[in-house]
Amino acid sequence: MSQQTHSVTGPGACSGRQYRFASRMAKTPKSFIREILKVTEDPQIISFAGGLPNPGLIDVDGIARATASVLAQDGHSALQYATTEGYLPLRQFIADRYKKRLGLSISPDEILITNGSQQCLDLIGKVLINPGDHVAIERPGYLGAIQAFSLYEPQFHPIILHEDGPDMAQFAQELDKNPIRLFYGVPNSQNPSGITYSENRRREIGALLAGRDTLFIEDDAYGELSFDGTALPSMRQFLPEQAIITGSFSKILAPGMRLGWVVAPPPIMDQLIIAKQASDLHSNYLSQRIAYEYLLHEDIDERIAGIREAYKQQSGLMVSLIQEMMPESVTCTHPKGGMFVWMTLPEKVSSMEVFENAIRDHVAVLPGTPFYVDGGGNNTLRINFSNATPDKIRTGIERLACVIHALEKR
Repeated sequence: MSQQTHSVTGPGACSGRQYRFASRMAKTPKSFIREILKVTEDPQIISFAGGLPNPGLIDVDGIARATASVLAQDGHSALQYATTEGYLPLRQFIADRYKKRLGLSISPDEILITNGSQQCLDLIGKVLINPGDHVAIERPGYLGAIQAFSLYEPQFHPIILHEDGPDMAQFAQELDKNPIRLFYGVPNSQNPSGITYSENRRREIGALLAGRDTLFIEDDAYGELSFDGTALPSMRQFLPEQAIITGSFSKILAPGMRLGWVVAPPPIMDQLIIAKQASDLHSNYLSQRIAYEYLLHEDIDERIAGIREAYKQQSGLMVSLIQEMMPESVTCTHPKGGMFVWMTLPEKVSSMEVFENAIRDHVAVLPGTPFYVDGGGNNTLRINFSNATPDKIRTGIERLACVIHALEKR
């Protein structure tokens, strides 16, 4: 059997040489966010386009203390190669926190430290998805997952997302019609919509999937960022042998440390470890040691409480300004946590037109189309509130409202 490839002529190559790439690359979308971030490097632009935590809430001094302590006390070891699974005390800390927050009994042996939670998605795709496998995902769904899983050439089945979670009737129909290998969801403060599944919807999903071959991939990057501190049940509570959880220190500690983790039943964990060994041997060991030292000596609960309160204020301000300044036909979600508001524009207003016109007015937003695997979302926007000051939120929403009013009146 011959391997299918696609060819690309390299720009700027004098010879016009064509390079042949694996066919999977033609089916994998670029990260629209990364492309937009290039545009927003202009300091004059107010950017609601990315998914960046508030830099002012990163505890630089605390991390500096932890770094100095690790290097002074055990620098030679911290700068050496390490085990694939990750630093055991850090994995134990994560396991203990699951017990404290969610009542879950998880062994450190069920936890693998990764280079951010994005690597979790790549590893899950490697060990679970064959070309043509059926994968269900929220509609709209997280574009980082869409990109990661697309490399492994699945058939996507988007499940409509309502205010309390996935559409259960549609989900049941898809399960009956297709051998769904896995369902990827973000139950807490979903990216991009900001929606949080209700506890009842989580129970319904658990009952629907129990006993099937379908796995639930629970992306919990925002679980600690519930504005009121409420911790809703993990899907592992309802599907102890069918749920895989991914987590991240990016939103509560520092994204630049690139530390995430995946929790999986032992047979799946064995395969994830093999895939990670083949990929990078182990995650940044120095970052792991620094993170653990920080968590050991600093009050992470107090730090998270401060982040929650700041984001609650920023989200509330953004939503109130949208309601005040936008046309009546514009609607938005009311997040209970996380970092994003999801806007639905008038039907005749294109989100790409809004993006292009808004950039000229020095405000950047993210069109909703990349979050749909089946097309759609042409009149939707994802807006990030966590990385903007109140003044910038007010100015940016005012500019954006002017753009949308003008487009609606055409």
